[in-house]
Amino acid sequence: MLQEVALGQKSLTDYTHIVGKETTERIRELAEPLKGKRVLHVSATAFGGGVSEILYTIVPLMRDIGLDAHWHVIFGKEEFFNATKLLHNSLQGAEETLSDEQWKLFDEINQMNAEGLQGEWDAVIVHDPQPIGLRRGASDQGKNWIWRCHIDLSTPNPAPIERLLPLIEEYDASVWHLPEYVPAEMGAHRDAVNIIPPAIDPLSPKNMAFSPEDAAFVCRQFGIDPDRPLLTQVSRFDPWKDPLGVIDAYRRIKAEAPDVQLALVGSMATDDPEGWDFFQKTFEYADGDPDIKILNNLNNVGAIEVNAFQSQSDVCLQKSIREGFGLTVTEALWKGRPTIGGNVGGIPLQITDGETGFLVDSSEQCAQRCLEILADPELGKRLGRAGKEHARKEFLSPRLLRDWVELLAELDT
Repeated sequence: MLQEVALGQKSLTDYTHIVGKETTERIRELAEPLKGKRVLHVSATAFGGGVSEILYTIVPLMRDIGLDAHWHVIFGKEEFFNATKLLHNSLQGAEETLSDEQWKLFDEINQMNAEGLQGEWDAVIVHDPQPIGLRRGASDQGKNWIWRCHIDLSTPNPAPIERLLPLIEEYDASVWHLPEYVPAEMGAHRDAVNIIPPAIDPLSPKNMAFSPEDAAFVCRQFGIDPDRPLLTQVSRFDPWKDPLGVIDAYRRIKAEAPDVQLALVGSMATDDPEGWDFFQKTFEYADGDPDIKILNNLNNVGAIEVNAFQSQSDVCLQKSIREGFGLTVTEALWKGRPTIGGNVGGIPLQITDGETGFLVDSSEQCAQRCLEILADPELGKRLGRAGKEHARKEFLSPRLLRDWVELLAELDT
């Protein structure tokens, strides 16, 4: 059997003061016909990365509005997750792709998990490519099957997308962050495409309001001086997140602002074995600079610490080369911090250049924009206020819950 993830309770009512009573009442109204419906989310891992963070909020909120919602995690072994990490990179455009032997393992693990899927469900929502083969092996277990893609498939390596398209097209619906991410090859199946951007939980420990004094206290525990400028990037240690490019930008900034500090903060996920190699590569690239702090969840850096780093930062960064959406951008915007992101993926959906933050295409541009913000605190405040309001309107959990309810209701008719 697949492993069920234990979840706490959440109440939609608690979000009313943030999103408004009209929004929460509308969601409950939409959910009324779905009460008691059994909904299962399936993902590759229960921690590390945006998918699990979303599910820890959205599944309890689904329960609060009357759905019988659950979240299961697939079983896999190291070789499988090595293959799916390669698949992830390949789907985002990397040249290397899976061997015939790896595809065989991919199919075997998916079939094994399909056989372990228990119960009957009104809707099964499968997240990302790792468990995409579940529907083929367990179609009788679900009335409606939805594949939720969290990555950028706009320019994939042709080989893996050709292999996955037949699996995607077996689903009753697919969900994507942006229209641009939907592969051109999907053809007639585009009728089943739905565009739903992700969202953050404003009441989670990572995003709840943090006083400047508390944020400064936490940062001091990790050797960061709260009286000096701080740049922070929170992300997995992954070539697509470009932590080496962030260090390059930091070094340019340091030449003009010697007091600046950099924190690179990430979590190590069970489905990302490549992360350890790139963490080490990033550590070596920092070359022992005492003002570069490279931290992860094994340094006791959890949600509270991430909140503190972002809240204390003079500038938050997400200098991605490729990006599915970039929830760390949303987190920084919600905290009212001036934010600089790569001009890729879902980041431009969140950052309007010069209004809610800055978009950059290089380390040089990133450094220049950071220096502008550091030199002009009023600019930082203006960007921070606009970014926070944009995040409030578009990228918080109640909006995501509403979108899921609308899609489930549409499929149930």
